[in-house]
Amino acid sequence: MAIARSEVVAEGVEAYYHCVSRCVRQAFLCGLDSRTGRSFEHRKSWVQARLKEITAAFGIEVITYAVMSNHLHVVLRTRPDWVEDWSAKETAERWLTLFPMERGENGRPRAPSHMAIEALAGQPERLGRIRSRLGSVSWFMRCLKEYVARKANREDGCKGRFWEGRFHCQALLDDSALLACMAYVDLNPIRAGVAETPEQSEYTGILDRIQARASGKDDIWICPFVDEKQGGAWGVLPMDRDEYLALVDWTGREIREGKRGAIPPHLSDILDRLSINQTRWPNTAQDYGGLFHRIVGRAEAMMDRARFLGKRWLGGLKAGQLAFSPA
Repeated sequence: MAIARSEVVAEGVEAYYHCVSRCVRQAFLCGLDSRTGRSFEHRKSWVQARLKEITAAFGIEVITYAVMSNHLHVVLRTRPDWVEDWSAKETAERWLTLFPMERGENGRPRAPSHMAIEALAGQPERLGRIRSRLGSVSWFMRCLKEYVARKANREDGCKGRFWEGRFHCQALLDDSALLACMAYVDLNPIRAGVAETPEQSEYTGILDRIQARASGKDDIWICPFVDEKQGGAWGVLPMDRDEYLALVDWTGREIREGKRGAIPPHLSDILDRLSINQTRWPNTAQDYGGLFHRIVGRAEAMMDRARFLGKRWLGGLKAGQLAFSPA
């Protein structure tokens, strides 16, 4: 059943989304192209650096991500509350930082001038459109994809499309869907056979969290599990970082070794807390991409969304019933 993007993405409300973009023309985003022997591994740093740049400008948080050889995954949370709280000058500065008006002799963008910020801040109608764009998932992905495409095309000495026309977008309706999607994205390198452990999974959100834990840092650029700035409130899910890392580590070993052992008690408590079927959890994390479609969540949440959209059924409903219910 086809679902329009406007039925997946709810503008102006806090929500979670899983976005996937794939390359065309057998292009390699990163990694080693076995056909030509060329290595594009350095492009992974482009993607990560650009994600950090645009996350600093947008009213959108990156929950996790994974940069693969010919596609990338990003899990996002929209923050319309942030966008609404920005002053006119802050909104203007964010936009002009994202789309600089001037560049230096070395081609690097210059910081927006006070005069330019003041001028844009004094245009309320235009600023309203800009504010909307800085909270938009579509504009976020556009700013990521266009930047990478231009750099890749320059390096490849060619023109034309680098990405498939539109990115695939899933709405994640509840904590159960979010946890399953995060684990699926963070385990992509292990599932693809390019890493054996999360610690070896370069350019992923989970490696950022592992490195932050090892260095004792809490202030990382992706959304934290516990938001110290909000008095210790939950940031992503009702669990802490160590619980999540332990769950993904155990799940990754189950997938890599091809076994389905009993979930340890300290991890089963996490799944119980989010009403996730323990028996099916490894399959849910491994096969998530084939189980779910444009809208993901517990059965009752999916049926509520179906009724809201005037539909009787949504793809992935059966999978949601099986995966997101206690064992």
